[in-house]
Amino acid sequence: MTSARPRISKAVIPAAGLGTRFLPATKATPKEMLPVVDQPAIQYVVEEATAAGLTDVLMVTGRNKRPLEDHFDRNYELEDALRRKGDHERLSRVQQSTALATMHYVRQGDPKGLGHAVLCAEPHVGDQPFAVLLGDDLIDPRDPLLTEMIAVRERHGGSVIALMEVAPEQIHLYGCAAVRPTADGVLRVTGLVEKPAAADAPSSYAVIGRYVLDPVVFRVLAETAPGRGGEIQITDALQAMAADPSLGGPVHGVAFKGRRYDTGDRADYLRSIVRLACERPDLGPEFRSWLRSYVTEELPHLD
Repeated sequence: MTSARPRISKAVIPAAGLGTRFLPATKATPKEMLPVVDQPAIQYVVEEATAAGLTDVLMVTGRNKRPLEDHFDRNYELEDALRRKGDHERLSRVQQSTALATMHYVRQGDPKGLGHAVLCAEPHVGDQPFAVLLGDDLIDPRDPLLTEMIAVRERHGGSVIALMEVAPEQIHLYGCAAVRPTADGVLRVTGLVEKPAAADAPSSYAVIGRYVLDPVVFRVLAETAPGRGGEIQITDALQAMAADPSLGGPVHGVAFKGRRYDTGDRADYLRSIVRLACERPDLGPEFRSWLRSYVTEELPHLD
C-alpha cells in the first residue's frame, strides 16, 4: 500500500563536474555558481528540491567547489554591512540561500561518472528513497515536475525518471528510454540506452536531469561496470532495474512538457538567461523593450 512506502525527504545534487564547456570562466569558479540573471544556477536547483518538500540536501562536490558551500552558508560580515546600510532587500536575498534546506556535502574523489557520484551519497541516504537533481537542468517552478515524480513513486514504488520528447537529431545527446503507457497515464520504462544514434534510439523520449530512486540503486551501481566514456552510468543501472523489477521495483517515467532551462550548453545558457530575465517583474518590462529594439534595429546589421 502507498502508506507503507517511506516518505521521500532527501535530495542529492551531483556537482563535481569540471565545467569544461564554460572555460575559462570555470577555471576558478564552479560552473554551478555561474549566474542565471542574478542568482547562481545551483540555487534554482536547491529551491526546486525544497519546493517539493525535500529539505535534506546532499551536494556531491569535488576539488575547487568550496564556493558552493560558502554560498549556502552565512556571511556575517556581508549581512552586517547590508544591515548597517539599511539595505533590507539585498539582506533578505543574501539570507535566503542559507535558510532553504539543511545542507550536507561529500566529495567525489575520483571523477568516475554520474553513477559513481550517486553512489557517493549512499552513507548519507541509507535505505531511504531519494531524489537526484542535476544542476544543468533548471525546471520552472510553475511546472512542479519533481512533485509529480514523487507522487508516482508513492503510487507505484520503484524508481521514477523524467522524460522529454526530443527531435531525432538530438537524441544522441541524452539517455533514451523505451516505454509503454500504463492505465493511469504514467509511462513504464522497459529499457534504457545511453546516448544512442538516432537509428538505434528505441523512442523519442530523452532522460532529463531528475530522478526519484529506490535505494536498491546503490547495490546495482556497486555492481555496474564502467560504460560509455569509461564512466559508471546511472542509465546502465536503471536499465538493469527496468529489465528486472525484482531488483527493486519497476522504473516509471513522467513525460515532461513544461518549461525547462538548459544551462549545460553555452548557447542554451544564454537563452535561459534571456527567457528568465524577460519574465522577471523587476527587470522584464525594461529588458523586453530593449530586446525588441535590439532585434528589430541593431541585430539586422550583424547578419
